[in-house]
Amino acid sequence: MNDLFLRAARREAVERVPIWIMRQAGRYLPEYRAVRERVDFVTLCKTPELAAEVTLQPVERLGVDAAILFSDILVPAEPMGFGLDFQPGPVIDPPVRSAADVERIAVFEPESEVPFVYETIRIVRRELQGRVPLIGFGAAPLTLAAYLVEGRGSKNFDHLKALLYGEPRTAHALLDKITSTLELYLRAQIRAGAQAIQVFDTWAGILSAADYAEFALPYVKRLLSFLEGAGAPRIYFALDSAHLLEEISECGADVIGIDWRTSLSEASRRLGHRFVLQGNLDPCVLLSPVAEIERRAKAVLEDGAAAPGHIFNLGHGILPNVPVEHALRLVETVQSAVLKRSGS
Repeated sequence: MNDLFLRAARREAVERVPIWIMRQAGRYLPEYRAVRERVDFVTLCKTPELAAEVTLQPVERLGVDAAILFSDILVPAEPMGFGLDFQPGPVIDPPVRSAADVERIAVFEPESEVPFVYETIRIVRRELQGRVPLIGFGAAPLTLAAYLVEGRGSKNFDHLKALLYGEPRTAHALLDKITSTLELYLRAQIRAGAQAIQVFDTWAGILSAADYAEFALPYVKRLLSFLEGAGAPRIYFALDSAHLLEEISECGADVIGIDWRTSLSEASRRLGHRFVLQGNLDPCVLLSPVAEIERRAKAVLEDGAAAPGHIFNLGHGILPNVPVEHALRLVETVQSAVLKRSGS
């Protein structure tokens, strides 16, 4: 088995830096688009055989060092009692607007309510036959709350912030219930066979450090603590969070994802050189000429050497208009460059 990713996540010795790519199962792959021509996004997420197929596609095409479950961070919304649609962005109906709305939210039993998630994991593990590890994932509590309160994507997150600032007791009740849900949902992924868990805090960066410390960090810590000891490394990725690194250092993750806005060496310094880092090539670099992709990838590798461990990734998800050949060249560059260094 290629266990480089797991060994790196555990700060064990590795022969080279492993690489996987956020959103690696997605629209830039023609084989993914072929599947999507047959089914809509929600159906794809809920059909284990198809979700497993697209999970495996980047492993077959790119040779990445880990697979990540094909799903969506909003899968828990429906069994929590919300309508969920994609138009094409997510729409939650009805959104949370009051304490009564929070009271109605269900903390559900995940294996009976969303069995397709766990069946997908079992199929992928069987099909991988140990070639590479499988990463499961979910939203961080604050990020899931953002969608449930806003009802859709937002530029200003005015509904969420009005709740946080104006009705903090209700906000904490909501975050508490979401965290209880995510604890069960992610722990069940590990039981089904996920070998690592990534927690996506896409909207953490909308908060100041003080508000992050009040409304996000305690629930991230609780979630990651709940997953501790389950045998799966825990990755925490907060987008646009350069101003939050000192607070994030208290989250309890094994691996911290860093976006492209902060160098890995600076991030490691501010995190106290205590974490394996994941990242952090700007996704738009993959739209550049191959020579520039190679140059910048090598620069990220050099920068990542300052951390106690490094897992190469993009600083956010791969873009739909990236040529497959460019993604393949990135993987080849990272794998071959580091192999040469380790043999020197």
